[in-house]
Amino acid sequence: MSTFDGCVSEFPDIRIDFFRAHAGTPPPLACFLSHVHSDHLAGLESLRSPFVYCSGGTREILLRLERYPCRINYAQGILETRQQTYKHLSKVLKPLPLETSTVIELQPGHRIRVTLFDANHCPGSVMFLIEGDGKAVLYTGDVRCEPWFVNSLARNPLVLEYASGIKTLDKIYLDTSFTSDVVFQTKSQGIEELLRKIAKYPTDTVFHFQAWTYGYEDVWVALSKALDSPIHVDDYKMRVYGSLRSRLPDKQSTVDLHLTSSAPSLVGHMCGNTAVPGCLTTETNVRLHSCEKGNMCSAARDPAVVSIRPVIAHLPDGSDLVEAGIGGGGDDLEREAELAFPFQEDLGALIELIVASEELSEENRGMIVSALTNVFTSGHNMPLKLDIAMSDGEPASLQPVVRALSRLSGLRSPRNISKPQLSDGLPKTIYFPYSRHSSYPELCQLVAQFRPKDVWPCTVDRKQWMADGISIASLFGRFCSGSKLEHDYQMALWPRAKMSVRESEALETQVPDPADTQPRSESDLAPGIAFSEAASSPIRQSTQRECPVPDRMVSLLPDTQCFGGNQPSSPDVQFVEAIPRQGSESHCSAEIQASMHEPHLASHKRKREDEAADNHADEASDSQRTQASWASAISASHSLPRREAYERMLENAEGGNWKSITLLSTDGHHTIEDQEL
Repeated sequence: MSTFDGCVSEFPDIRIDFFRAHAGTPPPLACFLSHVHSDHLAGLESLRSPFVYCSGGTREILLRLERYPCRINYAQGILETRQQTYKHLSKVLKPLPLETSTVIELQPGHRIRVTLFDANHCPGSVMFLIEGDGKAVLYTGDVRCEPWFVNSLARNPLVLEYASGIKTLDKIYLDTSFTSDVVFQTKSQGIEELLRKIAKYPTDTVFHFQAWTYGYEDVWVALSKALDSPIHVDDYKMRVYGSLRSRLPDKQSTVDLHLTSSAPSLVGHMCGNTAVPGCLTTETNVRLHSCEKGNMCSAARDPAVVSIRPVIAHLPDGSDLVEAGIGGGGDDLEREAELAFPFQEDLGALIELIVASEELSEENRGMIVSALTNVFTSGHNMPLKLDIAMSDGEPASLQPVVRALSRLSGLRSPRNISKPQLSDGLPKTIYFPYSRHSSYPELCQLVAQFRPKDVWPCTVDRKQWMADGISIASLFGRFCSGSKLEHDYQMALWPRAKMSVRESEALETQVPDPADTQPRSESDLAPGIAFSEAASSPIRQSTQRECPVPDRMVSLLPDTQCFGGNQPSSPDVQFVEAIPRQGSESHCSAEIQASMHEPHLASHKRKREDEAADNHADEASDSQRTQASWASAISASHSLPRREAYERMLENAEGGNWKSITLLSTDGHHTIEDQEL
């Protein structure tokens, strides 16, 4: 799953594939979307501006996409589901043609040049080449860079100067879903293996292909041709793929417009005045099915149906690397539940539910809690792979959520797959290798072709990288033309940041020094808010000031959320230190390094004393004016109900018995309690 938080250090005025706000950072002037997989859509549902540039195929699919984010109702013990669509973004999404340089004016006198290239991942997926102000980066998004793909890209005239060494890319933002040195079978090899396997079955055998996400369209086309049969899909898939075909505005025109190369084969085309159907159909009397798991047709539910399932690769030890959960995508073609972000106010209660579950072992509980906290820091929704009612607001039992989280926590490991057989000895389930993401050797070939100055990984498990000694230098350093690897610099400082957090927490239990109770700077009283580096973001502070000295501790909460009392107590989840960009001025480094060892995290009680001594800043930090609600101060000038609510909030945040907070009415300038209706 992508952990990239959208920020491109070379072009701080744009965002790519992540659309939540970043506190302390100006809003972007332009956004870009590489494809429609759910791990690249974080925050897009609430975006109203600026424009989002993407391919035409991505735009049409997104406008018809249905997602089902869930919130947990602990009082009733149910999971509440709602339908979410992106239809309201029709005027925000701006399609761009592929392999065509487009100049975009971000503001008067400030332009960038953007070129889209196919990413060999799913319909509409693209890479972005972004140039301007003497800089150039390549953002791959999710990509499968097979040898033929890299060779074709290097010959493209729009990128040839970078592939040949005439110019040098400042950075490649790379899909690092896989960093193990394992060779993957190519897509064509996987399809060839599948066709050989299905040829062994009787001619009346019915197959069901579990294409749970976008990216398996070539498999559909090959299967349909080999078996001479259309493929039954549910109405939802038919609507989505049908959007890739359109007709010119001229009513008498018989020319179709297809937004992806596979669209004519999937949904049909015109041959003169004759309509030629595609391989997808809503008819159920066929040999091939890819209908929705939660709404499978009767023919596909027959016990004699043979299931076809893709895996990432056949490994040398005979095991298969499973597909689900790797590299994002989840169940985008299956309308299933996902735990919605932000769910930080639910996180503590959900962890308590998991810990109290008698169905889970202690090891599984720890794995689930770790998975939850990782998603919490990434800012993405968490797919549950849960078959629940899909109608808007329909509740489902909460207990299956715990079991679903248990299954999800172990999806990343390779494993042997049991293969039950039919009565004639043929397998009831056919597995074939088909990865939508690049293997590590393929990534090396791509980086070696361009020899950029630096590489930034867009998928990072920081703890795992630290444990395994993984770094950009070890992965791609020999292919980079530069010696300053920004991500490695930040990773090297991360253990020191964790130590600073632990030391600060230890100080909270000690008697404070009287000098510590004196008012401090505004940054000490209300540190800035930002996401963890686990979200894989280049630090942006150096673009705003000459000598960036970071705030000591920053919250993981986005600026649209309040600080809640049910947060997990782990410092890895709640706080992370802001680290300066590697490109900062050298004379700042000594000051920054010295500050790394000084714990500055004050307790909430001390913070209240400081704020009381600094009442002149109350108006500037008022949450009703600045929207920085968790960092606001309170004083005697505010109403009694409001001061009591503020004190209870701070006490709840410190732990102990939870105290309810009465809502304040919007009437009377927040001076009276809200009346029950």
